Amino acid sequence: MINRKIVMIPGPSPTVRSIQDQMGRDTAAFGDPEFVKDYKSVIEDLKDLMDVKKGQAFVIAGTGSLAMEMAIANNTKEGDNVLVISHGFFGDRFLDVTRRKKLNVDIIQSEWGKIVPVEEIEKKLSEKHYAAMTVSHVDTATGVLAPIEEIGKMMHEKYPDTIYIVDGVAATAGARSYVDGMHIDVLLTASQKAFGVAPGLALVFAGEKSLARRKSLGETIPEYYVDYEKWIPIMDDPSKYFATPAVNLVWAMKEAVRIIKEEGLENRFARHEKQAAAMRHALRTLGFGILAEEGHEAPTLSNVLYMDGVDDAKFRSMVQEEGIIVAGGLGAYAGKMFRIGHMGNADMHDLVSSLAAIERTLYRLGVPVKFGSSVGVFMEDMMK
Repeated sequence: MINRKIVMIPGPSPTVRSIQDQMGRDTAAFGDPEFVKDYKSVIEDLKDLMDVKKGQAFVIAGTGSLAMEMAIANNTKEGDNVLVISHGFFGDRFLDVTRRKKLNVDIIQSEWGKIVPVEEIEKKLSEKHYAAMTVSHVDTATGVLAPIEEIGKMMHEKYPDTIYIVDGVAATAGARSYVDGMHIDVLLTASQKAFGVAPGLALVFAGEKSLARRKSLGETIPEYYVDYEKWIPIMDDPSKYFATPAVNLVWAMKEAVRIIKEEGLENRFARHEKQAAAMRHALRTLGFGILAEEGHEAPTLSNVLYMDGVDDAKFRSMVQEEGIIVAGGLGAYAGKMFRIGHMGNADMHDLVSSLAAIERTLYRLGVPVKFGSSVGVFMEDMMK
């Protein structure tokens, strides 16, 4: 009998008890002095963690999609040229966001599982002036990790007038990213993935150049809720009001930040990398493949290709019966792979349980499997 199911999709990620407890508190008034103090500490701690020295952290009620819109709205105006670097389904989503703002959009799309080479990005940037460029750090459709630091260095040296926007929804706090240190102008993310909080907070880290770009657009922009200028006074002094903050989620983020600081951010990145490599090794020993090319695999999730003869719907339904929930493939890979998250505060108990459930599922599907084989490989790698 399975008493509980572990959500191991590419976000939301498992939420630990101490974070759940914060979400379960009696809601306070948003002007309560203690809440105001907590909200401000979250903003300042996130600025410090993400290396935002002269910019601003925005912690607002919303989703990663809202954060994407916030990044575009505050850094471009109608008629601007924008370059979208897409490594999959969610990179392509920027096309809809940018076209609605009547921007002139060019896109470079990689073959799923591969990255867009930095040299190709550099060549495209040389063809015309782009007001902004977007890159997905990790695209959950493909499990590919973009070389954002290398891209940032190239842009800083050769195209400093182009705003560099990094979509870190499926990466930030799990894959190495620093705003000032990597020459990122806007890093956007959300609460429910590598931070390990429930969905509901949009996080945008704007560097000095991005804040200046917004100023250059004039007193108002067409967008209302996501305007930097509406939120900066609140981020500076959360006792002021513009829109109601997600009180309990702010408390949950405060606990998530405490956990990250206790672990150490670099240690957290190293843990994600180690867990991811061990999971991929373990899954390959069972006969699965990995979509992302070697050297560019995301540390936050794996996109796992089925071996011949495994039916996607049956596998995912049966593995859920065995106690874990994984996601299906997208686009051309729908029915050909499943996606499993290993991010945030997911620990060895979650990951070992997931592998054991996958082994049991393969056995029930008639695929030859030696029980404990993938678990053993995973544990050996993790204990090194």
